[in-house]
Order: sequence, then structure tokens, then C-alpha cells
Amino acid sequence: MKKIFNFIIVVMMAAALIIALGCGNLADKSKNADGSKATTTQAKTNESVTIKMLNIGQGDSILIKTAHQVILIDTGDVDMRDKLVELLKKENVHQIDKLIITHPHADHLGGAYAVLKDFDVKQVYDNGQTTSNATYRTYMKLITSKKIPYKQLLDCENIDFGSGVSFRVFSPTADEIKAGGDLNSNSIVGKLVYDKFSMLFTGDCEADREKVILAKYGNQLKSTILKSPHHGSKTSSNREYLKAIASEAVLISCGVNNDYKHPHDVTMNKYNDLKMKIYRTDKDGSITIETDGNTYKIRKENT
Repeated sequence: MKKIFNFIIVVMMAAALIIALGCGNLADKSKNADGSKATTTQAKTNESVTIKMLNIGQGDSILIKTAHQVILIDTGDVDMRDKLVELLKKENVHQIDKLIITHPHADHLGGAYAVLKDFDVKQVYDNGQTTSNATYRTYMKLITSKKIPYKQLLDCENIDFGSGVSFRVFSPTADEIKAGGDLNSNSIVGKLVYDKFSMLFTGDCEADREKVILAKYGNQLKSTILKSPHHGSKTSSNREYLKAIASEAVLISCGVNNDYKHPHDVTMNKYNDLKMKIYRTDKDGSITIETDGNTYKIRKENT
């Protein structure tokens, strides 16, 4: 009887651990974005990885370069298409291995047309949420006409960025996309990991969804650097969520004297209270992070 009781206790503890972990640390639960079992290329000592938040006005666009791949997360707004192309060419970008659109608002999707037209894009990912606006329709039409592989990206999926760099998706779920709802909250939220370095990418995810992600993933959210949700808006950056992320620095993409007054003072106060170093494109220009997986440095364009 005692043996049976002990066995039941062990089973209950294991079940609780699985629930607590979500799908984060369980290899057999994880999968690559193509549906295959999750694998990541081995990290190579001292290989440099560069993450650059481009100064693209009020929109978001972040360029990631590993030793073997070029990744672009979001593309800024329609009126910044020419500037985006100029900035990418300045970075000597000719091919984009992975284009990730966090959600189909114009300030994240607007430059996709120029990127797809002017660069050799090998793969496109987004959250699968559709809209009826012309920007989105043109984006999907171009993907189809150029026969670029396209994949919906959802929670528990992984993307291999090469050179030991992985990108793990925490949100949204298939059910959340199926239910529709707020485009911002359905943003792709994912964590880039390179050895001891990590960065959480957040799109425009709002506080209500942050609470859901926090409840599901807890301390798995902990990241060296945070990409500020929703340009530093007061509608994002829930305090408990920020505490779990526990980042050393936060990067904010926002336009000079923007109409939304981003970043909001209440959000800036949270970042300051948590002793995060703050970088923002409206003051610092493009912001570059260089890391070898162990250490990192942040460089501002306007120094």
C-alpha cells in the first residue's frame, strides 16, 4: 500500500511540473515551425550575433544577423518603405532568410511590400491573423506570386536562426487566433536564445495577454534584453510580467514627437523602478546589440 501511495505522489508531482513548465523545457513537446521535432544548431564559441533595432519612425523593424542567417522581424510603416530599404542595403543585406511579421498592423507590416520586392526573401512567418486592409492583401498577394514559403507561427514552436541561435514562441495560440480579437494582443511574442544571452521580442502585445503568457511560462520569460511592447505604451508592460522578464536593458522603437506620445511616462517609470537601462530610437537612433553568447554590448547610433 505504501508503495502505491508513493507512486501516486510521484505521478502527481510530475504532472504538476509539466503544467508549470508549459511546453518550454520539454523537448518532446517542442516543435520546429515546420512541425518537425525541435533541434537547434550547436552554438559556436565567440561567433558574433548582431541585433539591430532600426530607426524606422513609429514602427518596428529589427534586423538580426547570425553567422549563417539574416532575419528581419517587422518592417515599419508604409511611409518608411524607402528608408527601410536604404537601411537594409547599408547593412549589406541582399538575402533575408526569415521575415517575421508579428501582427498585421501597418506600422509593423507596412514595409513588407518593399522588402519582398527588393530582397531575396526565403521564408515568411506571421501569426496567421488576417485583415481586410490593402496593405495586408498586397503583402499576401506578393508572397503568393513570388512563391515564397509561408508559415503561421504559434506558441511552442521554434525557429533555428543558425549558429546556435534559437527563437522560441510563447504566444499566440491557435485558439487565440481562431477567436480573432485584438491584433496587438495577438502579436507574436518570442525569445531569442544564444548560449547565455537572450532577448524577448514582444510586438505590440498588450497587458491582458502578458498576464496569460506570464501564467503559462513564468520564469521561462527571463531575458537579458527586452524589446519594449507596443512602443512603450501604458497599455502594455504589466509590472509582474516585467519582473519575470528581469531584463538588464529595454529597447523602445518610437518616432520623434509621435502622435501617441510613446513611450508613456507610466511605462518609463516601471522600467526605471526595475533598474533597466533604457534605449529608444527617437533619441538614440538605430540601436545595435552585439553578443558572443556570453557577453554583449549595446551601441547607439546617436552617441
